[in-house]
Amino acid sequence: MTKKITGIAASNGVAIAKAYKLVDPDLSFETRTIDDAQGEKDRVNAAFLASKADLETIRTKAEASMGADEAEVFTAHIMVLEDPELLSSINDKIDTDKTNAEAALKAVTDMYIGMFEAMADDNPYMAERAADIRDVTKRVLSHLLGKDLPNPALINEEVVIVAHDMTPSDTAQLDRRYVKGFITDVGGRTAHAAIMARTLEIPAIVGSDVATKDIDENDMVILDGLDGDALILPSDAEIAEYQQKGRAYADKKVEWAKLKNEKSVSADGKEFVIGANIGTPKDLDGVIENGAEGVGLYRTEFLYMDSSELPTEEAQFESYKKVLESMDGKPVTVRTMDIGGDKHLPYLPLPEEDNPFMGYRAIRISLDRDDIFRTQLRALLRASVYGQLWIMFPMVATLPEFRAARDIFNEEKAKLVAEGTEVSDDIKLGIMIEIPAAAVLADKFAQEVDFFSIGTNDLIGYSMAADRGNDRVSYLYQPYNPSILRLVKNVIDSAHKYGKFAAMCGEMAGDPIALPILVGMGLDEFSMSATSILQARSLMKKLDTQEMAQLAEQAVDSETNDEVIALVQANVSVD
Repeated sequence: MTKKITGIAASNGVAIAKAYKLVDPDLSFETRTIDDAQGEKDRVNAAFLASKADLETIRTKAEASMGADEAEVFTAHIMVLEDPELLSSINDKIDTDKTNAEAALKAVTDMYIGMFEAMADDNPYMAERAADIRDVTKRVLSHLLGKDLPNPALINEEVVIVAHDMTPSDTAQLDRRYVKGFITDVGGRTAHAAIMARTLEIPAIVGSDVATKDIDENDMVILDGLDGDALILPSDAEIAEYQQKGRAYADKKVEWAKLKNEKSVSADGKEFVIGANIGTPKDLDGVIENGAEGVGLYRTEFLYMDSSELPTEEAQFESYKKVLESMDGKPVTVRTMDIGGDKHLPYLPLPEEDNPFMGYRAIRISLDRDDIFRTQLRALLRASVYGQLWIMFPMVATLPEFRAARDIFNEEKAKLVAEGTEVSDDIKLGIMIEIPAAAVLADKFAQEVDFFSIGTNDLIGYSMAADRGNDRVSYLYQPYNPSILRLVKNVIDSAHKYGKFAAMCGEMAGDPIALPILVGMGLDEFSMSATSILQARSLMKKLDTQEMAQLAEQAVDSETNDEVIALVQANVSVD
């Protein structure tokens, strides 16, 4: 009998395939005294060889799908396995303690991990070494115990992935030819995995609570990323029904594709800008294919996260130049380094904090470590002549923070000009509105900044005092709550009062329930996952701005999140 699981619809589409459980097996074992030491050493040697073969295959696939740089982590893991001292130490442990292979492996690798972690404070590279050994140990142990480790890079048939959660590295290895979608126990629409699914254009359901418990390996699964439902062991009739639903959605996408080169305009002729959010220059193909009118958010922290050291001015310059040139004169909004919270750099140790999301991060690090900040600003200034550059400072809470960042920008600009380096005279400076204090004081900020970009992902979390990654309070992540809408309206109104530009780069910008309200509020730019652009443009063409202004007023005057959803659904066809 079919079983139904409901979660959060995180990426549109319908997938029907066998389940592939991306769940680590139980790798616990008992420590035993052994008689045949050579037999245990032979087991270890075989496990090392099998692990190396795994990693070589994974590295080849990773190079093909992500590039050589991204695949280097697997080269590091292979080097661990090729270290003769590691294998020798494990063999010595077996001989000396007369212990089984699993116990000897664990004892020796724990010793190495502890040693490298002890040195990590003085040398961040050592933290990476410890992580490499930990990952390799898990793989070798899996072979010793005869239990397969799941690996999305090795999938070679059509599947729906079932996981507790999907890490960025998991999603980066997904091959769209085979991975038709995924469902997780935890997460929300703004989680990295959900955003990656939309970028890959594969259906996804997150926050189901029970997927890994209720779905078995190889179960046939229907994944409805449009409504957030998953059907386990469906009937033939249900499969036929959802195949038709999938075809209907595919037909819609064909219609949306016709809007690629059209302007983003409302039914009554008002023009808006629909831009794309990107993490790296590699995302530009999707931006261009989907007809984006600009890049509304370039998350530069991935430049730092994908490097083993602070990226040089030259490396950053080349990256920014490529994005600006590729957008062919369309505006590109670059967010300066947003490290901290859940984004860490092994080579830039940050203090331990009880609440890092509200701690030392983003602009706070940039102003404190202005050597890092100045390098980034110089690279941006040099690249500015290759396109239309807008620079956005993240996590700004007070006017003095913005002024300090602006002063450093002006200092570096003056230095470059004095050196004879050409820079643009038309760079816009703005802030990301994600802290309620800045949203409330938007009228004061608007007199000094060139633009606002509203980062709703964090603005909602901070306003509702709810961690979006915490399932127990996920019900409070309410983008349509009238309190959030009032903050957003205040920011837009404040910008327009002083002739400034108001954008939104949070996931709310591409949300079909929120978009009509934002059109009514007069938001200037909607920036979203590239794959959401054409659907948003299609919806926008059906909206009359005067009618949406009345709808927005009603929404702001509502009492609950659900009341606003019902209001929009009653007045707008959001399909």
